[in-house]
Amino acid sequence: MQEREFEDDLDANEEQELYEHFRLVVDKGQSMLRIDKFLVNRIENATRSKIQAAAEAGAILVNDKPVKSSYKVKPSDIISIVLPTPPKNTEIIPEEIPIDIIYEDTDVLLVNKVPGMVVHPGYNNVSGTLVNALAWHLRNVEFVTENNIRPGLVHRIDKNTSGILVIAKNEIAMTHLAKQFFDHSIERSYQALVWGNMEQDEGTISGFIGRSVRDRKVFQLYDDAEKGKWSITHYKVLERFDYVTLIECKLETGRTHQIRVHLKSIGHPIFSDSTYGGDYAVKGTTFTRYKQFVDNCFKLMPRQGLHAKSLGFIHPKTKESVFFDSELPEDFTSVLDKWRHYINFMPLEENAVVAKVKTAQKSVKVKK
Repeated sequence: MQEREFEDDLDANEEQELYEHFRLVVDKGQSMLRIDKFLVNRIENATRSKIQAAAEAGAILVNDKPVKSSYKVKPSDIISIVLPTPPKNTEIIPEEIPIDIIYEDTDVLLVNKVPGMVVHPGYNNVSGTLVNALAWHLRNVEFVTENNIRPGLVHRIDKNTSGILVIAKNEIAMTHLAKQFFDHSIERSYQALVWGNMEQDEGTISGFIGRSVRDRKVFQLYDDAEKGKWSITHYKVLERFDYVTLIECKLETGRTHQIRVHLKSIGHPIFSDSTYGGDYAVKGTTFTRYKQFVDNCFKLMPRQGLHAKSLGFIHPKTKESVFFDSELPEDFTSVLDKWRHYINFMPLEENAVVAKVKTAQKSVKVKK
Protein backbone atom coordinates (compact mmCIF):
# COMPACT_ATOMS: atom_id res chain seq x y z
CA MET A 1 0.00 0.00 0.00
CA GLN A 2 1.50 3.33 -1.06
CA GLU A 3 1.81 6.02 1.60
CA ARG A 4 0.05 8.74 -0.42
CA GLU A 5 -2.90 6.46 -1.19
CA PHE A 6 -3.00 5.38 2.46
CA GLU A 7 -3.17 8.99 3.69
CA ASP A 8 -5.76 10.14 1.15
CA ASP A 9 -8.06 7.20 1.85
CA LEU A 10 -8.19 8.01 5.56
CA ASP A 11 -9.62 11.44 4.80
CA ALA A 12 -12.70 10.32 2.84
CA ASN A 13 -15.74 12.04 4.34
CA GLU A 14 -18.81 10.74 2.52
CA GLU A 15 -21.03 8.03 3.90
CA GLN A 16 -19.14 4.88 3.17
CA GLU A 17 -18.66 1.17 2.83
CA LEU A 18 -15.21 -0.21 3.61
CA TYR A 19 -12.65 -2.07 1.50
CA GLU A 20 -10.03 -4.45 2.82
CA HIS A 21 -6.59 -3.23 1.69
CA PHE A 22 -4.38 -5.41 3.84
CA ARG A 23 -4.83 -8.70 5.66
CA LEU A 24 -2.49 -11.08 7.51
CA VAL A 25 -2.51 -13.73 10.20
CA VAL A 26 0.08 -13.25 12.95
CA ASP A 27 2.60 -16.09 13.21
CA LYS A 28 2.13 -18.54 16.08
CA GLY A 29 5.64 -17.75 17.33
CA GLN A 30 5.17 -13.95 17.35
CA SER A 31 5.96 -12.23 20.65
CA MET A 32 3.59 -9.54 21.92
CA LEU A 33 4.34 -6.24 20.17
CA ARG A 34 2.52 -2.93 19.65
CA ILE A 35 0.54 -3.14 16.44
CA ASP A 36 1.96 0.11 15.03
CA LYS A 37 5.49 -1.26 15.38
CA PHE A 38 4.37 -4.62 14.03
CA LEU A 39 2.73 -3.19 10.89
CA VAL A 40 5.31 -0.56 9.96
CA ASN A 41 7.67 -3.37 8.90
CA ARG A 42 4.99 -5.23 6.95
CA ILE A 43 3.30 -2.50 4.91
CA GLU A 44 5.41 -1.10 2.11
CA ASN A 45 6.21 2.63 2.39
CA ALA A 46 3.95 3.11 5.44
CA THR A 47 5.24 5.15 8.38
CA ARG A 48 4.41 4.63 12.03
CA SER A 49 2.51 7.93 12.12
CA LYS A 50 0.29 6.78 9.23
CA ILE A 51 -0.37 3.48 11.00
CA GLN A 52 -1.33 5.39 14.14
CA ALA A 53 -3.63 7.65 12.08
CA ALA A 54 -5.30 4.57 10.61
CA ALA A 55 -5.90 3.16 14.09
CA GLU A 56 -7.32 6.50 15.26
CA ALA A 57 -9.73 6.44 12.30
CA GLY A 58 -10.89 2.94 13.22
CA ALA A 59 -9.32 1.48 10.07
CA ILE A 60 -7.23 -1.23 11.74
CA LEU A 61 -9.17 -4.32 12.76
CA VAL A 62 -7.97 -7.27 14.79
CA ASN A 63 -10.30 -10.23 14.58
CA ASP A 64 -12.89 -7.89 12.99
CA LYS A 65 -12.77 -5.33 15.84
CA PRO A 66 -11.13 -1.85 15.70
CA VAL A 67 -8.04 -1.50 17.89
CA LYS A 68 -5.83 1.35 19.07
CA SER A 69 -2.22 1.73 17.95
CA SER A 70 -1.11 0.57 21.42
CA TYR A 71 -2.78 -2.82 20.97
CA LYS A 72 -0.27 -5.66 21.32
CA VAL A 73 -0.54 -8.33 18.66
CA LYS A 74 -0.87 -11.95 19.73
CA PRO A 75 -0.18 -15.22 17.89
CA SER A 76 -2.91 -16.11 15.36
CA ASP A 77 -4.48 -12.60 15.43
CA ILE A 78 -6.13 -11.75 12.11
CA ILE A 79 -5.22 -8.15 11.18
CA SER A 80 -7.09 -6.17 8.51
CA ILE A 81 -6.83 -2.59 7.30
CA VAL A 82 -10.12 -1.34 5.85
CA LEU A 83 -10.51 1.97 4.04
CA PRO A 84 -13.41 3.82 2.37
CA THR A 85 -11.92 3.64 -1.15
CA PRO A 86 -11.17 0.52 -3.17
CA PRO A 87 -7.65 -0.79 -3.78
CA LYS A 88 -6.28 0.16 -7.18
CA ASN A 89 -6.52 -3.39 -8.45
CA THR A 90 -10.11 -4.00 -7.37
CA GLU A 91 -12.18 -5.52 -10.17
CA ILE A 92 -15.90 -4.81 -10.28
CA ILE A 93 -17.98 -7.66 -11.70
CA PRO A 94 -21.00 -6.39 -13.69
CA GLU A 95 -24.23 -7.87 -12.35
CA GLU A 96 -27.68 -7.68 -13.94
CA ILE A 97 -29.45 -6.12 -10.97
CA PRO A 98 -32.60 -3.97 -11.49
CA ILE A 99 -32.14 -0.27 -10.70
CA ASP A 100 -34.69 2.56 -10.59
CA ILE A 101 -33.52 5.05 -13.24
CA ILE A 102 -34.93 8.56 -12.81
CA TYR A 103 -33.14 10.18 -15.76
CA GLU A 104 -30.42 9.35 -18.26
CA ASP A 105 -28.68 11.11 -21.15
CA THR A 106 -25.23 10.84 -22.76
CA ASP A 107 -23.54 12.56 -19.81
CA VAL A 108 -25.36 11.69 -16.57
CA LEU A 109 -27.48 8.99 -15.02
CA LEU A 110 -29.68 9.44 -11.94
CA VAL A 111 -30.95 6.51 -9.92
CA ASN A 112 -33.23 6.12 -6.92
CA LYS A 113 -31.33 3.68 -4.67
CA VAL A 114 -33.50 1.25 -2.77
CA PRO A 115 -32.98 0.82 0.99
CA GLY A 116 -30.68 -2.04 1.91
CA MET A 117 -28.50 -1.78 -1.20
CA VAL A 118 -24.81 -1.12 -0.60
CA VAL A 119 -23.35 1.49 -2.97
CA HIS A 120 -19.79 0.14 -3.37
CA PRO A 121 -18.45 -3.40 -3.04
CA GLY A 122 -16.45 -3.43 0.16
CA TYR A 123 -15.48 -5.32 3.26
CA ASN A 124 -18.01 -8.19 3.61
CA ASN A 125 -20.00 -6.80 0.62
CA VAL A 126 -18.37 -8.07 -2.55
CA SER A 127 -21.42 -8.29 -4.81
CA GLY A 128 -25.01 -7.16 -5.19
CA THR A 129 -24.08 -3.48 -4.86
CA LEU A 130 -25.19 -0.45 -6.84
CA VAL A 131 -21.76 -0.27 -8.47
CA ASN A 132 -22.11 -3.87 -9.67
CA ALA A 133 -25.50 -2.96 -11.13
CA LEU A 134 -24.13 0.20 -12.77
CA ALA A 135 -21.20 -1.71 -14.26
CA TRP A 136 -23.77 -3.91 -16.03
CA HIS A 137 -26.11 -1.12 -17.10
CA LEU A 138 -23.20 0.99 -18.43
CA ARG A 139 -21.16 -1.93 -19.79
CA ASN A 140 -21.06 -0.36 -23.27
CA VAL A 141 -19.91 3.05 -22.01
CA GLU A 142 -16.16 3.39 -22.62
CA PHE A 143 -15.55 5.66 -19.61
CA VAL A 144 -17.03 3.04 -17.29
CA THR A 145 -15.22 0.06 -18.77
CA GLU A 146 -11.89 1.89 -18.49
CA ASN A 147 -12.57 3.03 -14.91
CA ASN A 148 -14.27 -0.10 -13.62
CA ILE A 149 -13.55 0.60 -9.93
CA ARG A 150 -15.85 3.62 -9.65
CA PRO A 151 -18.07 3.93 -12.72
CA GLY A 152 -18.71 7.66 -12.50
CA LEU A 153 -20.11 7.72 -8.97
CA VAL A 154 -19.15 11.02 -7.35
CA HIS A 155 -21.06 10.67 -4.06
CA ARG A 156 -22.55 7.99 -1.82
CA ILE A 157 -25.30 7.35 0.69
CA ASP A 158 -25.56 4.71 3.40
CA LYS A 159 -26.74 1.17 2.74
CA ASN A 160 -29.89 1.80 4.80
CA THR A 161 -30.56 5.27 3.42
CA SER A 162 -32.63 5.33 0.25
CA GLY A 163 -32.71 7.94 -2.45
CA ILE A 164 -31.22 9.77 -5.37
CA LEU A 165 -27.67 9.49 -6.70
CA VAL A 166 -26.03 10.98 -9.82
CA ILE A 167 -23.50 9.08 -11.94
CA ALA A 168 -21.17 10.60 -14.55
CA LYS A 169 -20.89 8.80 -17.89
CA ASN A 170 -17.74 10.49 -19.18
CA GLU A 171 -14.61 12.24 -17.92
CA ILE A 172 -15.93 15.80 -18.49
CA ALA A 173 -19.15 15.09 -16.58
CA MET A 174 -17.16 13.45 -13.77
CA THR A 175 -14.89 16.50 -13.41
CA HIS A 176 -17.76 19.01 -13.46
CA LEU A 177 -19.90 17.11 -10.95
CA ALA A 178 -16.97 16.41 -8.61
CA LYS A 179 -16.12 20.12 -8.53
CA GLN A 180 -19.73 21.06 -7.69
CA PHE A 181 -19.74 18.61 -4.79
CA PHE A 182 -16.37 19.96 -3.63
CA ASP A 183 -17.65 23.55 -3.82
CA HIS A 184 -20.89 22.57 -1.97
CA SER A 185 -22.90 24.11 -4.83
CA ILE A 186 -24.98 20.95 -5.28
CA GLU A 187 -28.56 21.33 -4.01
CA ARG A 188 -29.46 18.30 -1.89
CA SER A 189 -32.57 17.68 0.14
CA TYR A 190 -33.47 14.72 2.33
CA GLN A 191 -36.65 13.72 4.12
CA ALA A 192 -36.32 12.25 7.59
CA LEU A 193 -38.79 10.91 10.12
CA VAL A 194 -37.47 11.89 13.54
CA TRP A 195 -38.49 11.20 17.12
CA GLY A 196 -40.26 13.96 19.02
CA ASN A 197 -42.36 16.98 18.15
CA MET A 198 -39.86 19.53 16.80
CA GLU A 199 -40.25 22.77 18.76
CA GLN A 200 -39.39 25.05 15.83
CA ASP A 201 -40.85 24.84 12.33
CA GLU A 202 -37.38 25.32 10.88
CA GLY A 203 -33.80 25.71 12.05
CA THR A 204 -30.10 25.11 11.44
CA ILE A 205 -27.72 22.64 13.11
CA SER A 206 -23.97 23.11 12.85
CA GLY A 207 -20.78 21.93 14.47
CA PHE A 208 -17.71 19.80 13.92
CA ILE A 209 -18.36 16.13 13.13
CA GLY A 210 -15.75 13.60 14.20
CA ARG A 211 -15.50 10.01 15.31
CA SER A 212 -16.78 9.11 18.75
CA VAL A 213 -14.05 8.42 21.30
CA ARG A 214 -16.17 5.56 22.68
CA ASP A 215 -17.02 3.85 19.39
CA ARG A 216 -14.88 4.55 16.32
CA LYS A 217 -17.61 3.29 13.99
CA VAL A 218 -19.98 6.15 14.84
CA PHE A 219 -19.69 9.93 14.76
CA GLN A 220 -20.73 12.79 17.01
CA LEU A 221 -20.94 16.57 17.05
CA TYR A 222 -18.19 18.63 18.69
CA ASP A 223 -17.63 22.34 19.27
CA ASP A 224 -13.88 21.91 18.80
CA ALA A 225 -12.38 22.27 15.30
CA GLU A 226 -9.58 19.88 16.20
CA LYS A 227 -12.05 17.04 16.80
CA GLY A 228 -13.88 17.05 13.49
CA LYS A 229 -14.93 18.74 10.25
CA TRP A 230 -17.33 21.67 9.96
CA SER A 231 -20.91 20.73 9.04
CA ILE A 232 -24.20 22.56 8.45
CA THR A 233 -27.73 21.17 8.05
CA HIS A 234 -30.91 23.23 7.59
CA TYR A 235 -34.22 21.60 8.47
CA LYS A 236 -37.92 22.40 7.98
CA VAL A 237 -40.97 20.64 9.43
CA LEU A 238 -43.21 19.01 6.82
CA GLU A 239 -45.72 17.11 8.97
CA ARG A 240 -46.24 16.48 12.68
CA PHE A 241 -47.48 13.29 14.35
CA ASP A 242 -47.19 14.38 18.01
CA TYR A 243 -44.58 11.72 18.87
CA VAL A 244 -42.58 11.89 15.61
CA THR A 245 -42.05 14.58 12.97
CA LEU A 246 -41.44 14.41 9.21
CA ILE A 247 -38.83 17.00 8.22
CA GLU A 248 -36.88 18.14 5.18
CA CYS A 249 -33.11 18.56 5.53
CA LYS A 250 -30.88 20.56 3.20
CA LEU A 251 -27.12 20.12 3.38
CA GLU A 252 -24.41 22.74 3.04
CA THR A 253 -21.74 20.12 3.70
CA GLY A 254 -21.54 16.36 3.20
CA ARG A 255 -19.96 14.73 6.22
CA THR A 256 -20.26 11.08 7.14
CA HIS A 257 -23.66 10.40 8.78
CA GLN A 258 -24.20 14.20 8.93
CA ILE A 259 -28.00 14.31 9.19
CA ARG A 260 -28.13 11.37 11.60
CA VAL A 261 -25.50 12.90 13.87
CA HIS A 262 -27.04 16.39 13.77
CA LEU A 263 -30.54 15.24 14.64
CA LYS A 264 -29.33 13.04 17.47
CA SER A 265 -27.39 16.02 18.86
CA ILE A 266 -30.61 18.03 19.31
CA GLY A 267 -32.52 15.14 20.88
CA HIS A 268 -34.43 14.07 17.76
CA PRO A 269 -32.78 10.87 16.47
CA ILE A 270 -34.06 9.45 13.21
CA PHE A 271 -36.85 6.90 13.57
CA SER A 272 -35.57 3.29 13.50
CA ASP A 273 -31.90 4.38 13.41
CA SER A 274 -30.22 1.68 15.50
CA THR A 275 -26.78 3.33 15.30
CA TYR A 276 -27.87 6.69 16.71
CA GLY A 277 -30.53 5.74 19.25
CA GLY A 278 -33.72 5.77 17.22
CA ASP A 279 -34.62 2.10 17.43
CA TYR A 280 -36.85 2.30 20.52
CA ALA A 281 -39.80 4.47 21.56
CA VAL A 282 -37.88 7.65 22.37
CA LYS A 283 -41.10 9.64 22.73
CA GLY A 284 -44.65 8.57 23.53
CA THR A 285 -46.72 6.90 26.21
CA THR A 286 -46.48 3.72 28.28
CA PHE A 287 -49.70 2.32 26.86
CA THR A 288 -49.32 -1.24 25.57
CA ARG A 289 -51.16 -0.37 22.37
CA TYR A 290 -48.64 2.37 21.63
CA LYS A 291 -45.63 0.11 22.20
CA GLN A 292 -47.10 -2.51 19.89
CA PHE A 293 -47.76 0.13 17.26
CA VAL A 294 -44.15 1.36 17.37
CA ASP A 295 -42.79 -2.20 17.18
CA ASN A 296 -44.95 -2.81 14.10
CA CYS A 297 -43.53 0.34 12.50
CA PHE A 298 -39.99 -0.88 13.19
CA LYS A 299 -40.81 -4.21 11.53
CA LEU A 300 -42.22 -2.38 8.52
CA MET A 301 -39.15 -0.14 8.21
CA PRO A 302 -36.19 -1.86 9.94
CA ARG A 303 -33.75 0.87 8.88
CA GLN A 304 -33.35 4.58 9.50
CA GLY A 305 -36.17 6.73 8.16
CA LEU A 306 -33.95 8.80 5.88
CA HIS A 307 -34.37 9.35 2.14
CA ALA A 308 -32.28 11.44 -0.29
CA LYS A 309 -35.25 13.17 -1.92
CA SER A 310 -33.85 15.60 -4.49
CA LEU A 311 -30.70 16.70 -6.25
CA GLY A 312 -29.96 19.87 -8.22
CA PHE A 313 -26.80 20.78 -10.15
CA ILE A 314 -25.42 22.49 -13.25
CA HIS A 315 -25.53 20.06 -16.15
CA PRO A 316 -21.94 19.39 -17.31
CA LYS A 317 -22.77 19.77 -21.01
CA THR A 318 -25.66 22.24 -21.29
CA LYS A 319 -24.44 24.35 -18.33
CA GLU A 320 -28.10 24.76 -17.35
CA SER A 321 -29.44 24.27 -13.85
CA VAL A 322 -31.26 20.93 -13.54
CA PHE A 323 -33.30 19.49 -10.69
CA PHE A 324 -34.43 15.92 -10.01
CA ASP A 325 -36.81 14.50 -7.45
CA SER A 326 -37.35 10.94 -6.23
CA GLU A 327 -40.27 9.07 -4.71
CA LEU A 328 -40.18 7.85 -1.11
CA PRO A 329 -39.87 4.04 -1.00
CA GLU A 330 -42.80 1.88 0.03
CA ASP A 331 -41.51 1.12 3.54
CA PHE A 332 -41.23 4.86 4.29
CA THR A 333 -44.67 5.80 2.92
CA SER A 334 -46.28 2.86 4.72
CA VAL A 335 -44.88 3.98 8.07
CA LEU A 336 -46.05 7.56 7.46
CA ASP A 337 -49.55 6.29 6.65
CA LYS A 338 -49.57 4.23 9.86
CA TRP A 339 -48.63 7.30 11.93
CA ARG A 340 -51.34 9.40 10.27
CA HIS A 341 -53.93 6.75 11.03
CA TYR A 342 -52.72 6.26 14.60
CA ILE A 343 -52.83 9.98 15.46
CA ASN A 344 -56.25 10.45 13.87
CA PHE A 345 -57.75 7.49 15.74
CA MET A 346 -55.83 7.73 18.99
CA PRO A 347 -57.64 6.27 22.03
CA LEU A 348 -59.31 8.85 24.30
CA GLU A 349 -57.05 8.18 27.30
CA GLU A 350 -53.93 8.60 25.19
CA ASN A 351 -55.32 11.70 23.54
CA ALA A 352 -55.70 13.23 27.00
CA VAL A 353 -52.02 12.56 27.74
CA VAL A 354 -50.95 14.26 24.50
CA ALA A 355 -53.15 17.26 25.29
CA LYS A 356 -51.49 17.65 28.72
CA VAL A 357 -48.03 17.53 27.15
CA LYS A 358 -48.95 20.19 24.60
CA THR A 359 -50.41 22.42 27.32
CA ALA A 360 -47.24 22.05 29.39
CA GLN A 361 -45.08 22.99 26.38
CA LYS A 362 -47.14 26.11 25.74
CA SER A 363 -46.94 27.21 29.40
CA VAL A 364 -43.16 26.88 29.33
CA LYS A 365 -43.00 29.13 26.26
CA VAL A 366 -45.17 31.74 28.01
CA LYS A 367 -42.88 31.78 31.05
CA LYS A 368 -39.90 32.47 28.78
